[in-house]
Amino acid sequence: MENKVLAIVDGRDVTQNDLYELLQNIGQNAGNFQDEEGQKQLINELVMQELLYSDALAHGLNQDAEYINALEHMQKTLLKQYALNKLLTSVQVTDEEVSEYFESHKTLFQKPEMARASHILVATKEEAESILNEINNGLEFKEAAKKYSSCPSKAEGGNLGEFTRGRMVPEFDKAVFAMTPGEIAGPIQTQFGFHLIRLESLSKEASADLDEVITKVKEQCLLAKRQDLYLKKQEALQNVYTVEIK
Repeated sequence: MENKVLAIVDGRDVTQNDLYELLQNIGQNAGNFQDEEGQKQLINELVMQELLYSDALAHGLNQDAEYINALEHMQKTLLKQYALNKLLTSVQVTDEEVSEYFESHKTLFQKPEMARASHILVATKEEAESILNEINNGLEFKEAAKKYSSCPSKAEGGNLGEFTRGRMVPEFDKAVFAMTPGEIAGPIQTQFGFHLIRLESLSKEASADLDEVITKVKEQCLLAKRQDLYLKKQEALQNVYTVEIK
């Protein structure tokens, strides 16, 4: 993409890339400057910055001791960050290392116990018992949910999707993970009201195959390898340079 020149100040170009960088720095407020008027305001701001730069040089502000100290501090900080980034980005992991990491850390990648359930939520125990009686007499659970439930899930026949243990409120959670698929339980009282629950499926905790979690394993393996390199580098540098902690 062409880096279009938007203005020239004291012989220096103000470009489209400068404008893009300013928008990035503005962050979430960037949307306020997307129209033509907003763009003009930002270009004027960039022009003002260049004018201030020229004026600072003309008045020798770059020779001020305070500026020089600040510049040295910024350069030191930037060099530290650059050195660290260069060290860590040098680390790569092979397929063999990823596989070995997975085999020795399988417990980190266990597939958790999962339940898939639907429910009907009403205000009173009596309502729940009456609905349960209708279900026992032939009314489909999802139709009952659409007809009676006060939960937004009623639009999906009460379907709550799949969730892990501990995601629901304790009373609901305890009931669900004690059920067998196809079973209907309730009324179960929670802080939201009274529930009728139908367990659709339940999968126990199980070991994942590497292919299922390969991205996560690679991330964890890379992180571990970088941490190891960092500690080794620290130890090596402490043997080269003096360190005195007071």
